[in-house]
Amino acid sequence: MPVPDVPAPVAGAPRSAPAAGRTAAGPSVPAAADPGFVAGGLPGRDDATADRGFVAGGRPGGDPAARRPVFGSAGYPGRASGKHSVRVAARADSGPAAEPGPQEPAGGRLRQARRAGRPSAATPGGSRAAAGEPAGSATPGGSRAGGSQPLGRFLAKAAAVTAGLTAAGALFGLVRDQTIAHLFGAGHDSDAFLIAWTVPEMASTLLIEDAMALLMVPAFSQALARRAAARAGLTRREARAQDPVRLLVGATLPRLVVLLAAVASVLVLAAPAVVAVLAPGLPDPALAVECTRLTALTVLSFGIAGYFSAALRAHRSFLPPAAIYVSYNVGIIGTMVALHALWGVRAAAAGVAVGGLLMALVQLPAFVRNVGFGPPRAKKAAPRSQRDRDRPTLIAFGVIAPVIFFAVFRQSQVLVERFLAASLPSGAISHLNYAQKVAQMPMVLSLMICTVTFPVVAQAMAGGEREKARRRVEQDLALASLAVLMGTALVIGYAPQIIQVLFERGAFTHADTLATASVMRVYGLGLLGHCLVGALSRPFFSTARPTWFPALAMGAGLLVNVVAGAFAVGWWGIYGIAAANAAGISTTAVLLLTGLGSRIIAIQVRRVAVSIGRLAVAAVAAGATGWIAGPMIPDPMVSAALGCLLVPAMFGATGMAIRALEVTALPGQISQLTQRFRNVR
Repeated sequence: MPVPDVPAPVAGAPRSAPAAGRTAAGPSVPAAADPGFVAGGLPGRDDATADRGFVAGGRPGGDPAARRPVFGSAGYPGRASGKHSVRVAARADSGPAAEPGPQEPAGGRLRQARRAGRPSAATPGGSRAAAGEPAGSATPGGSRAGGSQPLGRFLAKAAAVTAGLTAAGALFGLVRDQTIAHLFGAGHDSDAFLIAWTVPEMASTLLIEDAMALLMVPAFSQALARRAAARAGLTRREARAQDPVRLLVGATLPRLVVLLAAVASVLVLAAPAVVAVLAPGLPDPALAVECTRLTALTVLSFGIAGYFSAALRAHRSFLPPAAIYVSYNVGIIGTMVALHALWGVRAAAAGVAVGGLLMALVQLPAFVRNVGFGPPRAKKAAPRSQRDRDRPTLIAFGVIAPVIFFAVFRQSQVLVERFLAASLPSGAISHLNYAQKVAQMPMVLSLMICTVTFPVVAQAMAGGEREKARRRVEQDLALASLAVLMGTALVIGYAPQIIQVLFERGAFTHADTLATASVMRVYGLGLLGHCLVGALSRPFFSTARPTWFPALAMGAGLLVNVVAGAFAVGWWGIYGIAAANAAGISTTAVLLLTGLGSRIIAIQVRRVAVSIGRLAVAAVAAGATGWIAGPMIPDPMVSAALGCLLVPAMFGATGMAIRALEVTALPGQISQLTQRFRNVR
């Protein structure tokens, strides 16, 4: 499904419909920027404030007659007459878009118009904008956003595409886990592979999901803002050479590749020491060492894939980043099926390396089209002081350290679990892994909402629009909590049936099913905490300089996890480890929720907490119903299928009864979302 780029309304026209006409300045004057939009074409202020004068980048101030021209998804001027030496006019009235000038050649302008995210004025029949056709841009998915398409419709489509591909990635992840369980069961071989899998899991959190995204999405958003504020009055060649986005890529990507390659090499050489630290109680670590040397290669591939994802999301291109886990799991499954008879469980580790490479390759074409790899070297270089001033720098320890520590502390929960479980009987690590993978599916699907809206929050924070950011964050928290709690009720209520349907075949026995299902029910108690941590951490890192508070909150939760786990593992084994995980992540969620309102965005903490509490009551009722009704049907597949109907129905009925606003408003939101899709077609 194609994903539209961010809409670029025709200047001076209402957002509900494009306008036709000519600018008063004549044919050589470009269209004026919509005052309600900020840098990079990202929607900014509400319609009520769109009539104020804005200078480039959507900042308040200036005369409406002095607004600068629109810049597209690549940040280049949308119109230019003549060759590269002709400069773009920096002043336009607030009227409709201009028609093409008589002396403007079509060659080069077509490419420039496409890069600017606007249709070329050199097409037969004159300007598309002047003719009333929406001014959109071709996306990696091949779609075009209408000029009058509001932010809500764009987010709805982006969320739908992200949800579809996230669900597909989760489905392939289940097939991957089923293949591992079928081929290797829950024993010494699978435990060895899972110890080696700790490296890519940590790399995924640092380099794709948390640290890289939380650091680079705001960085690219700010670069887009600087691009739109500074590019007026420059030739196309000058705009490319001085583009802040390309300067950001040139300043960060090469250094990142060198650093990650060095880290991957060290991990390959130090694999025995890594295994000794991760699982000191493992009886025979030789197999785990061999697998770790293969999975260590993902440090480089995951870093590049995460960098591409952050850049594309900041440019509002969500299709390629959402497809990375589909390609990742396909690589693992294909390699396992092809090589397991020859390499055993080492084939799974090799598949992880192949999947990591595919994650980067699937995004490479879109990255080249939307971002590029840095400006060409100019014949006459600018002074070094000017280049250093304009080139963004992200290597300052004070900037990246809070993000890195937060991500490390978060992923360290997995390290704690496997460290504690290494001394338990064989198969304990596998039971924890299978239970966690299935239990976290509702959390992953619920967080796709925050993944899509994170650039919107970052852009609003960069523009000083804290009220808009507050509304967006509160809506995200409500929707994500509703989704994850409904999924939690299903996971807890039908845990044995779900695990039996998914894994009980081949080397995975019925005893493994019962143990994994029991652990999954304990893990389910912490799903809301995991979801809230993922949703609440993003606003903290949307500011120009990240704060240390999320890292400290995550550190406090990790401390609770370590202490509770060390105490509980001797009494309850793997169940105590899972309970400690739930307690630790819930502690972090509470700290982030209370700290966000007083430090970053003034959300109404009490109202949000009450809303989540009502949804939790509905989840308890739905989960208890499933727990009782599940065993009544002997066939596990039929029972789980009926549970997918019973649990949401009970959740909705309970939510209506206790007047949970998110549940009562859900039918209207679904109707509104459906209408948006119909209007966009």
